[in-house]
Amino acid sequence: MASEILLNVKEEVTCPICLELLTEPLSLHCGHSFCQACITANHKKSMLYKEGERSCPVCRISYQPENIQPNRHVANIVEKLREVKLSPEEGQKVDHCARHGEKLLLFCQEDSKVICWLCERSQEHRGHHTFLMEEVAQEYHVKLQTALEMLRQKQQEAEKLEADIREEKASWKIQIDYDKTNVLADFEQLREILDREESNELQNLEKEEEDILKSLTKSETKMVQQTQYVRELISDLEHRLQGSMMDLLQVKRGKKPEH
Repeated sequence: MASEILLNVKEEVTCPICLELLTEPLSLHCGHSFCQACITANHKKSMLYKEGERSCPVCRISYQPENIQPNRHVANIVEKLREVKLSPEEGQKVDHCARHGEKLLLFCQEDSKVICWLCERSQEHRGHHTFLMEEVAQEYHVKLQTALEMLRQKQQEAEKLEADIREEKASWKIQIDYDKTNVLADFEQLREILDREESNELQNLEKEEEDILKSLTKSETKMVQQTQYVRELISDLEHRLQGSMMDLLQVKRGKKPEH
């Protein structure tokens, strides 16, 4: 029961803009309260986009800056409520400004830095463009989500291109292997033809060599016989010339060699 009461109280003292417990609460004449940093940032945003019109972010009732009042009663309730832990989640650490101790709820565009409302009013950030951190975070989230989707699309395109290249490589390998097989088969066939031609030519040359050598051998034999016959005639004639007249007149008949 006490927990429900505390939850209800917490809901009443929660800033409608940042959805956190009110910090330096300011109340409008319509009765709604906001963190000082949140309503200030909202006021700047309204001045920028609505031609100077100021209205409550909850009920849209117009207000004047002089009608904004600090709400100490609500601030005291928030201070007491911070001392109570409604659940383990309530005790989680909240980021605060190291210099001022206030919640870091604003984002400085020029310095790309998260700051508190007191930092915004300091000389360091005076005149800079500041926005609610949640709005900037949401914008960054959208940009990062868009970038992520683009990268995923590029990744898909790259993976598809990679797959196409692998497929083309495989196709070319199959084609090259097929061409290699055909070339090897063609040259093997040519080698068989050349081997047969070589064998036939060698056989023809051997036959020609055999015939020529046989003919030359036969001619050589005849020439040897003729030479021997002539040698015998010469010897006989020399003998007759050196002999008597009787020997000179004797005719020696011998077998003439065949031509």
